[in-house]
Amino acid sequence: MLLKTSLVMTILFAWRYFKGKKTTNAVNLIAWISILAIAVGAAALILVLSVFNGFEDLVKGLYADFYTDIRIAPATGKFLTLSAAEIQRIKRTEGVRLISTIAEEKAVLVNEEFQTIIYLKGVDDDYTNVSGLSKHMFEGKFSLGNAEKPFLVLGAGIKNAVGVDPGKNITPLTVYLPNLKAKNFSGLDALNSYNVNVSGTFMLQQDFDNKYAITNIDFVKYMLNLRKDQFSAVEIALDPNATTEKVKQNLQRLMGSTVKVETRYEQNQSLYTVMQVEKWVIYGILSLILVVAAFNMIGALTMLVLEKQKDIAVLKAMGADNGYIQRIFLNEGFVLAAFGGASGIVLAIVLCLLQVKYKLLKLSGGSFIIDYYPVKMVATDFFLVIGTIVLISTLAAWVPSKKASQQRFSLKS
Repeated sequence: MLLKTSLVMTILFAWRYFKGKKTTNAVNLIAWISILAIAVGAAALILVLSVFNGFEDLVKGLYADFYTDIRIAPATGKFLTLSAAEIQRIKRTEGVRLISTIAEEKAVLVNEEFQTIIYLKGVDDDYTNVSGLSKHMFEGKFSLGNAEKPFLVLGAGIKNAVGVDPGKNITPLTVYLPNLKAKNFSGLDALNSYNVNVSGTFMLQQDFDNKYAITNIDFVKYMLNLRKDQFSAVEIALDPNATTEKVKQNLQRLMGSTVKVETRYEQNQSLYTVMQVEKWVIYGILSLILVVAAFNMIGALTMLVLEKQKDIAVLKAMGADNGYIQRIFLNEGFVLAAFGGASGIVLAIVLCLLQVKYKLLKLSGGSFIIDYYPVKMVATDFFLVIGTIVLISTLAAWVPSKKASQQRFSLKS
């Protein structure tokens, strides 16, 4: 009870010192400057992290429409062999909703004098239900044809590189793929060629738009001379309630060490790692604003200690120990931090909500998928910012509060 009373009293002393009039105006001025600096730092951290979350969510959503929940690929080499029975076992694995078999290879796409290197991805009929790529059609339609009459769905970058409009090209394009049965790869038989037409264009993300052309799997397997049971990969969509890691482990046990089973994160781990590193770098840079605020707080508390010399002397004469005095000025630092932090966080929330509703801040240029800064507030960011403010304010208040507790002041003028 005594400890509780002591804590309450130190907080009351701190609150009174914050509210009370000082004999020197500079003390008030520096205190309010430190509050303003903390508010600006807190608001900047919340706003920038929220915008970063918005972009991260947007990018992950775009990549999620291309990379499926789980992908099974060969551990070594380009192709894996799967019997009909093995495919059925994959389908029956708990948590698996749908699968799509893939045959993929580098190719050269030629349209008269224009040519470019592409990744030709052959997919089966279930691909549109496993991947969200068909939702991002820019021109034409998502039609892949068959082995005898193939159609290509090109990324927007490839479409521009070969100068073709879906459904409007007078002469067909020619696609060249490696002849895996060729004996001399420097001879004329090193490549297989076939005339194709373009049915549509997708626009998803530059990495995919400049790289991929989609067609039917039978055409690609025919061009590569693959057997019926040979594939480049199996892409899998999971049930909404399935646990990705658990399904991955089950599939890995089922398929053995000859294949690698990757989650969406693992399929493009470098991207997600870079995004996380960028977020922490941004957090570190913006935290410097709070460090600057800490120096203002040290100045404000130091001047307050000098201002309250007689109060400290009276309290010590009444039996207050050094720890009691130190807690008063520590709490004073917490009061300054609480006012500044709360103001900054409230301001950031208001600005974020305004941006979400009214899209006030626009992106310059017209080449983006959206024309405004996306915002997504995440609870962990608020806890991170609050924790940072508490840590920095504690360190800032520790030095002047420690000195206040150790110095001896006299009641004599």
